[in-house]
Amino acid sequence: LQQFSDTGSRKEHVKITSESKPGFLERLSETSGGMLMGLVTFLLSFYLLFTNEGRALRTAKSLDEGLSLVIPLDSIHSVSQQNEGRLVHLAGALTTSKPLFDPSYGLSIQAVKLKRNVEMYQWVEYEESTEYEENGEIKKETKYSYNTEWKSEVVNSRNFDREIGHKNPSAMAVESFTAVSPNVQVGSFVLSKGLVDKIDDFKQLSLSNLEDPHADVTRGGDYFYHSENPRRPEVGDLRVSFFYAGLSGDDPYLGSADKVTVIARQRGDQLIPYHTKSGDVLQILYPGELSVEEVFQKEHESNTMKTWALRAAGWLTMFVGISLMTRIFYTLVDWFPVVRDLVNIGLKAFAFCVASSLSLLTISIGWLFYRPLWALLIGLLSVVPIVVAKSRVPPKKQQ
Repeated sequence: LQQFSDTGSRKEHVKITSESKPGFLERLSETSGGMLMGLVTFLLSFYLLFTNEGRALRTAKSLDEGLSLVIPLDSIHSVSQQNEGRLVHLAGALTTSKPLFDPSYGLSIQAVKLKRNVEMYQWVEYEESTEYEENGEIKKETKYSYNTEWKSEVVNSRNFDREIGHKNPSAMAVESFTAVSPNVQVGSFVLSKGLVDKIDDFKQLSLSNLEDPHADVTRGGDYFYHSENPRRPEVGDLRVSFFYAGLSGDDPYLGSADKVTVIARQRGDQLIPYHTKSGDVLQILYPGELSVEEVFQKEHESNTMKTWALRAAGWLTMFVGISLMTRIFYTLVDWFPVVRDLVNIGLKAFAFCVASSLSLLTISIGWLFYRPLWALLIGLLSVVPIVVAKSRVPPKKQQ
């Protein structure tokens, strides 16, 4: 059953749907499906927590190996055969062989990457829902509101609750794209694709020095507008902005070329990935000029943050899995409001405690598996207080 009520504005309306309250067997069936999903999620959390410890150790070992082997280059403008195949550290300004162009808008820049970002003025649907019980039925009241916004992706208005009056075009007349320079260097050394991928600190390009490229395109601020009136755009109008990353030549408006720090393997004049004994790959790039120690400190900090983030994700996955598996107890008593609320609180507390304990246990097993020497050392240290305490007890007098 559906009822419609309009709020008076064509940009907003409310829809009320109602359905009969599901019976006990139906709720039990839904809970059983949730339990199966919970079991899968629960098992996945063990895999995530356990393998994360191995990943963290492998990365840390690889970084330590890299720090012990890396050779800082004396000059970035000459290629020394002595360093062939070795892990090297260098810092300098980015250079590219030729500028990147967007002929459609008469724009060029000496940079590693140039991104054209196209947005279309479109209808966007928002919804807010509330559920309540009335006359033995579950009713859902949904308020749909519509607003016009600039969006870089096409919003499919066919999925709207009410498309009439809120129809969007099905495609954009101009597409977004990112151009990447085919040859990026630091001094005499050519960067691998993996290193170039790490140059992603995009900045918006000012269009104040450019003319309007076509009669039907108007420049306003840092945007080109495909619109009859950019100040009052209509649905379907476009605006185009540009971003660049890795300035690779001195520019009168943007300043000097960007400098980067690179740690990678030297092969001829190429900088390529370095494969460590631990099984990881080292090809590191940071903006600015950094020392070897600063680079590896940043990498260790990043590894630590990632480790703790995955531990938290593993715990949350386990908590959700346990909550889904124990949901059946809530379903069994959900017709007693007071008991239902108490059981719900108890189940949440149970899931929290079990997830915390099992997460810590899994992490500790991971340490035993991946770092047995450390685990043995900690075990031996735990025995020291007992040994010291026993040594202080005076021996019994001989009778």
